[in-house]
Amino acid sequence: MTTSAAEYVALDEHWGTHNYHPLPVVIAEGEGAWVTDVEGKRYLDFLAGYSALNFGHRHPALVAAATEQLNRVTLTSRAFHHDQLGLFCRELAELTGTEMVLPMNSGAEAVESAVKLARKWAYQVKGVPDGQAEIVVAGSNFHGRTTTIVSFSTDETARADFGPFTPGFVTVPYGDADALRAAIGPRTAAVLLEPIQGEAGVIVPPEGYLAEARRLCDESGSLLIADEIQSGLARTGKLLALEHENVHADVYTLGKALGGGILPVSAVVGSRAVLGVLRPGEHGSTFGGNPLACAVGRAVVRLLATGEFQQRSAELGAHLHERLAKLVGNGLSAVRGRGLWAGVDIAPGGPTGREASQALAGLGVLCKETHDHTLRLAPPLVIDQDELDRGVEALAEVIGAR
Repeated sequence: MTTSAAEYVALDEHWGTHNYHPLPVVIAEGEGAWVTDVEGKRYLDFLAGYSALNFGHRHPALVAAATEQLNRVTLTSRAFHHDQLGLFCRELAELTGTEMVLPMNSGAEAVESAVKLARKWAYQVKGVPDGQAEIVVAGSNFHGRTTTIVSFSTDETARADFGPFTPGFVTVPYGDADALRAAIGPRTAAVLLEPIQGEAGVIVPPEGYLAEARRLCDESGSLLIADEIQSGLARTGKLLALEHENVHADVYTLGKALGGGILPVSAVVGSRAVLGVLRPGEHGSTFGGNPLACAVGRAVVRLLATGEFQQRSAELGAHLHERLAKLVGNGLSAVRGRGLWAGVDIAPGGPTGREASQALAGLGVLCKETHDHTLRLAPPLVIDQDELDRGVEALAEVIGAR
């Protein structure tokens, strides 16, 4: 019988495809902001499944919703109606201030769906000649790993050996409003942006950039698509990160936390004028909008509708960033982020991001590097201040802060 972490890791390494490079921690249980490995060691989760676990592990309200639905019906396919879909769509649209919802599964599916919607809208509504629609994207983006999405990635690890690539994308530097302005033209269907770039290291754009992107889209008759899969659903202290600049997108992609850490749930939400261009047979998903996903998604919406998690993220995030700022010049070279989300750059001469992640795991704190010397911190929003302090103190120890 397999009992040790080393045995489980060996099984993964032998039988699993090596498309990830995980830390040698084998998690067996989770509750709230904590997980326990197969050997009984507890860890404070400072990653939260890249924002998929915004409400922590096994939030009682979400587990209850899933359990109730498991005892009723889990899948019908979209060949039929079911009693959760319309309610989920209405409640998510009302929460986000939008008019229509397209449920999918993964975040990448949501982005792919938004790309298709933008192109069809461009041909049918804007009048772009067939086959000539362009979508403007930002360098250092991360929107998923499908063939089309990696076609407009600037990360060679994501792109190398996966061509030929899908045309129709124009890439500009993130945060550069002048470059964005120059790239938008009569064939532009949409501008697709992360309000805060997660995989790039929690990069917050210059103040006013997102508002200018909105203005440029209005001026050119193009759509603004906000990828809020990591930044949305209370992670930054607002329901949606665009709200920090009082900006509204035509289309949002949501995912990760929408499934409550229980199952994959994603959605494209936006105006009826855009999502309404789809007709039966043009797009679909066997599992998208299934009863179990909708039941869990509705429970997530109920949690967010109270505003509690937005407030926790804002207040605890302020404390987190205050603590991290004191480490700049003392083991860290920079800190970025909003709410309970931070990218921290380890100063030259310190450990690599991988080394720091491994050392933190040794101290009972889990996070993961992104790029060579950057750590991404995204603790569950159920974490408390003492637990936050524990994580920051462990980081200070690892980077040699004095």
